[in-house]
Amino acid sequence: MIILFFVFHTIPFLRGVFYSFTDWPGYGAWHFVGLRNYLYMFSNSQIGDAYWFTFKFALVATILVNLISLALAVGLNSRIKFQNTMKALYFLPYMLGTLIVGFIFNFIFGTLIPQFGQALNIGWLSSNILGTDHAWIGILIVTIWQGLAFNTLIYLSGLQSISTEIYEAAELDGTTPWQKFWRITFPLIAPFFTINLVLSVKGYLMVFDQIMAMTSGGPGNSTTSISVLIYTQGFQGSQFAIQSANAVVLFIVVAAISLFQLRILNKREERLQ
Repeated sequence: MIILFFVFHTIPFLRGVFYSFTDWPGYGAWHFVGLRNYLYMFSNSQIGDAYWFTFKFALVATILVNLISLALAVGLNSRIKFQNTMKALYFLPYMLGTLIVGFIFNFIFGTLIPQFGQALNIGWLSSNILGTDHAWIGILIVTIWQGLAFNTLIYLSGLQSISTEIYEAAELDGTTPWQKFWRITFPLIAPFFTINLVLSVKGYLMVFDQIMAMTSGGPGNSTTSISVLIYTQGFQGSQFAIQSANAVVLFIVVAAISLFQLRILNKREERLQ
């Protein structure tokens, strides 16, 4: 496993770092250019717009997916009928391929919903949202729908690790449901909250599949994330070296944010305990 990881991950990554200091377009000869590619990034508006969109998308998606999945986990952990069946249904989206999900929702947004809106004379439903300025909202909906499964599973495993005796003792003390959640449940699942938050931010900062399947970064460049820009301009726009520098910066950004999150959230866990 170490050899495979080194061959298919570490070596390509190091080669990308090397080429980020050259002018290589992806073919032919190359020359060292130092930090020119990195300086170009900070003066290119398209790259700046991609970073802005990616940060906005990651922030909104992380907040919504964690709030909704936590609520779902609390509901699934309660005494309800068909509990195991509901767990399986909520996990189903995670088992589907991201590209397949994107293509399916592309058809839903492009055909089914407009037909429904036209039948009911609802203007905002009569057009394909993926072809408007709000295309990112359509991508966000699909991303959250698919991401809920894994996050809900993590929260559910945390909730099931809490002893029922703690809740029974709290009920004897006359605590309200909100007090039980905020004073007992949430502090005890803090490590699971940390895991979900870090993985969500990391994953959504590198969002790629959903965008490529649904909009390919359009309309225009309004839904072009950093990963999409690296792919399209690096492999199709003869900017391999420039986008290699972009990939290095993205790696540093994701690593820095993840380490910062872990440090802050771990301190919070210590205070809660």
